[in-house]
Amino acid sequence: MSRTGNQLARLESEEIARGVRLLLARPLVTARQDHDGFDLIRRRREPIVKWFDYYCGWRVHVEPRAGYARLFKTTQRPDSTRPVFDRRRYIVLCLVCAELLTTPTITLDALTARTQQAAAAEGLPPFEPARRADRNAFADVLNFLEEHGAVEVGEQVRADPALITRLLSAPVPASTVDTIEDLTRETRYDNAHRSVWQRHSVMRRLIDDPVVYKEDLSESQIAFLTSPSGRKVVRTGIGLAGCTLEERAEGFLVVDTDAIATDTRFPDDDSHAKVAALLLLDRLAQGPAPFEDLVEETRELLTKFRNWAKAYQSDGGAGRLAADGIELLEAFGLARTENGVVRRLPAAARYAIEELHD
Repeated sequence: MSRTGNQLARLESEEIARGVRLLLARPLVTARQDHDGFDLIRRRREPIVKWFDYYCGWRVHVEPRAGYARLFKTTQRPDSTRPVFDRRRYIVLCLVCAELLTTPTITLDALTARTQQAAAAEGLPPFEPARRADRNAFADVLNFLEEHGAVEVGEQVRADPALITRLLSAPVPASTVDTIEDLTRETRYDNAHRSVWQRHSVMRRLIDDPVVYKEDLSESQIAFLTSPSGRKVVRTGIGLAGCTLEERAEGFLVVDTDAIATDTRFPDDDSHAKVAALLLLDRLAQGPAPFEDLVEETRELLTKFRNWAKAYQSDGGAGRLAADGIELLEAFGLARTENGVVRRLPAAARYAIEELHD
């Protein structure tokens, strides 16, 4: 192959890897939000679609004319640690979307009224626009839909029904099932070879979870990862996505040095909870601690820096900040709480402070 050919092949590989990571970070990419990112995915959609299908069993739908690309991520382990909304807002979201599917162009007042009527007709908790909490929930839902390109809010609300239907990522229609387990059940594996499920389940864990511990994997998944063929598949797939696989005695970690596939970061000082979480790791480095001890550590921190974390300076603030910090550590696979005792997990060693000696 000529030098020019090598350069073109390398450019194509880099663009495919970037497109994969863009969709991992944001499963819905629209031309309006990210023109360059969507254009890259549009141009390289065939190999990107094939990568997700082969390695993860996930479907990617690209609509060049409509201007969006959607990665449909499905899992048998729904993540409840970072919901977009609370229960009330999810209800309002479903009601608003149902109304916009039947009437894509509507005034705000009419949409509000119809949402109120729909809640009453379905026997759901009342939606009362006169209440501030319900008005805030309604506004948050519209902002969410607008951020994802599903609606345009002006004098009227103009919706894209096709894009609204793409928001839900599930292998079966939600209206046909009664439980979350039924909603996430993937019948494609009922008659598939065991190796297909092994490949998909392992890759999903590796690229979706901050860290994967061997103790959390099934015997079948461990067998796949430790076999020569399985290890080759995993390393090849992760390499094609532009990432690297780190393996330790306790587990695995996929690293994206460009941080393209990362939807949230740690350590980071963009929230008080993340700062507190990092400081709590220092305490946990000394050994497991009851949650009450970590609350006391947090209280001392708030007392020492009274102008910091003002939202937590009220009564009970230390408990809330400690709980938020521990929740973050657990979400990042750095700590685990068992019977009220919090212990540091092996991946936390990456953030340990080392003393320097001459």
